[in-house]
Amino acid sequence: MMYVFNRNGVCLLYREWHRPLKTLDSQQDQKLMFGVLFSLKSFTTKMDPISAEKGSLGVPLLPGQGCSFHSFRTNTYKLSFMESPSGVKIILVTHPKCGDLRESLRYIYNIYVEYVMKNPLYAPGTAIKCELFNTKLDQYIRTIV
Repeated sequence: MMYVFNRNGVCLLYREWHRPLKTLDSQQDQKLMFGVLFSLKSFTTKMDPISAEKGSLGVPLLPGQGCSFHSFRTNTYKLSFMESPSGVKIILVTHPKCGDLRESLRYIYNIYVEYVMKNPLYAPGTAIKCELFNTKLDQYIRTIV
């Protein structure tokens, strides 16, 4: 699965590849995912043993501010996360034995910039419906799955 959120928590893209159990309500799924990310970012910043400036738990942070996490793993999946300087969040949910996907997330972000953000027909903040982006994304995902 893959999610792309903008800085305001709007899900711009939700895609599934090889998901055995389909979600009943994708909108609820997206809200839960953004809530998990918000909570984990807040938690990792609060628990940072180096920074004295911890802020309040639950207060939104600017991209790149505070301590961050890259992934977590359970017995059934691995969640990998990247946030761009502009606040775009890309999340991949994969098999738990998948390795480090930070380079893959950066590559996907570059595809996003090239085929979505540079597309004059794309209105920022709206759902991504760029066919060329979807094609390039599918091609790339096949190489890492």
